[in-house]
Amino acid sequence: MALARIAAPSLAALALTLSLSACGETADDTVVAESEGDMAAAPADMDILEVRHENFEGIGDAFKVIRGELENSSPDFDAIQANARIITSNAVLIPDHFPEGTGPADGADTEALDTIWERPEDFSAATEQMIQASQTMLAAADSRDAAQVQAAVKELGGACKNCHDQFRLDED
Repeated sequence: MALARIAAPSLAALALTLSLSACGETADDTVVAESEGDMAAAPADMDILEVRHENFEGIGDAFKVIRGELENSSPDFDAIQANARIITSNAVLIPDHFPEGTGPADGADTEALDTIWERPEDFSAATEQMIQASQTMLAAADSRDAAQVQAAVKELGGACKNCHDQFRLDED
């Protein structure tokens, strides 16, 4: 079975989103550059399963950088902001990364559960929660206030967990 490929307009939107999220690279945000580079080159050569996997990897890597910065006595808010932009840019792409025919029932090798396609309203609500939490994270990062960022980390982590609990294969 041929897997769906991202349409040209989606590629253009992804390229624009990634271009807008790019900022100066420092040693502290190397993950930013690696994540953006992977995603910028990926869609033309990858199928939708790989694209969505890389998108989630980018979110996870950026989230780790933010959490790591909060462990420092003087967090690098430039790195936090850059990674919050990546999370927000990637989060808005999630709804388009689960077209019909890309679930386990279709033979796809994926950690996504069939409940995504069986309960589309619930999945849509979960992705909207993720998008909202990512926007809260970006606003907190822009505030350059560690307490606000910490609260946003908790909210974003909850949104990730909500989706994983319902729609992702348990890794255990």
